[in-house]
Parts: sequence; structure tokens; C-alpha cells
Amino acid sequence: MSAAYLRYELLRTLRNRRFLFLSLGFPLVFYLLVAGSSRGVRDLGDSGLSAPLYYMVGLVSFGAMSAMLSSGARIAAERQAGWHRQIRVTPLPPRAYLRAKVLTGYLMALLTMAVLFAAGAAMGVSLPAGRWLEMTGLLLVGLVPFAALGILLGHLLSVEAVGPALGGGVALLAFLGGTWFPISDHGLLHVVGQLLPSYWLVQAGHVALGGAAWGAHGWLVMAVWSVVLGRLAMAAFRRDTARV
Repeated sequence: MSAAYLRYELLRTLRNRRFLFLSLGFPLVFYLLVAGSSRGVRDLGDSGLSAPLYYMVGLVSFGAMSAMLSSGARIAAERQAGWHRQIRVTPLPPRAYLRAKVLTGYLMALLTMAVLFAAGAAMGVSLPAGRWLEMTGLLLVGLVPFAALGILLGHLLSVEAVGPALGGGVALLAFLGGTWFPISDHGLLHVVGQLLPSYWLVQAGHVALGGAAWGAHGWLVMAVWSVVLGRLAMAAFRRDTARV
């Protein structure tokens, strides 16, 4: 039952052409626009990263965040359509339902990464295979709190509210996380950014330089956000399904 539902969820997502276009095409177009105009910049904003590499990692974080949080929109739509009532009368375990949402988000995140990595390579980004794998692994770890946040918002917000909340939330997190420009090492923006998971998601690109992308502070921030949002998501899910 669990495997069948997961397969259904994955197929339904992949068959949604509009969703695929927005999830994959939007970050790609942005990347080609911003990275293409600064292709020759080798040290963007004293970050130590070339412009194509910096924007590739930034747009990967943007696209992956969007893919993960989009589960909230699907959950809100299912709640409105009464799908939860149908789930409750089946032998499908609640954990299998949540697992399917998370894995679907990760599938879309991986597709987004693959598209942007290919675009980065076309822009001249060249890294050893180990660096690509290490960067990808750290990015996937960094998506854990966003998986929980998507589930949380899906069970708290209506269909009408979840779209603007997700769109505005991703834009704000991307801005504060340094997706569009390097965050300086001092000032209010730096202090606020280091408290957010989106900042450390972007910093995962520093693996490409051969150094540690996250210090103890980064791992602590990601762990705290993952635990807090995970518990809130479970609480919202249980409260929501208890009312069905």
C-alpha cells in the first residue's frame, strides 16, 4: 500500500507539466540571465567563487527550496478536496503519506539540481566529480528543514493563502540567504542570514573550493530548524487529520 501510494504521488507530480515547467524552467531562465551577463567574473563580491558557480549554487538552493515547499500547496489542495478523508479510511499509515510528500519534494529538488548543474557546466563551471557529489549531498541535507516547513504550511493554510505564502517565503529566504548576491561578513544582513537555513543552503557551494562549507554554527542552525519545524509539522498533521 505504501509503495503504491508513493508511486502514485511521483507519477502525479511528473505528469503535471505546468508544475514541472515552473519548478525547472523558472530557476534555469533566471540562471541564464544573471550568470550569462557576468560569465567572466572570477571572484564575485570577494566570495572566492566565479559568477557562474556562485549563481549556480544560489539558484540551485532557490529551485530546491521551491520544489520542497511546493508539497505544501499539494497538501492544501488535497485538504480542500477532502482527500484526507479518503486516506483515513484506507490502511495507508500516516508516516507513509508524509514520506511520499517528502520523497516527491526530493525528486523535484534533484531534477532542479541536475538541470542547473548542466547549465553551470555549459557556462564553464568545472569541478572534480567528488566535489559535485559532496556539494549535492550537502545541499540535500540542507533541504531537510524545508521539507518539514512545506508540510507545516500545507496543514495550516488554505489553498488561497498557501500560494502567496510559499512564493513570498521563498523569495524572502532566498534574498536573506544570499541567493542573488554574496552576504558581507558584517552587518545586520549577515547576522540575520546566519540564523536562517537558506543561508547555509547557499553556503553549501563552498564545498567546491575544497573547504568545509558549514562550521559548527551552520550545522547547529540547520539541526535546530529541522527539529523545530519537524515537530511543528507533525503536530499540525495530527491536529488536522484528527478533525477529519
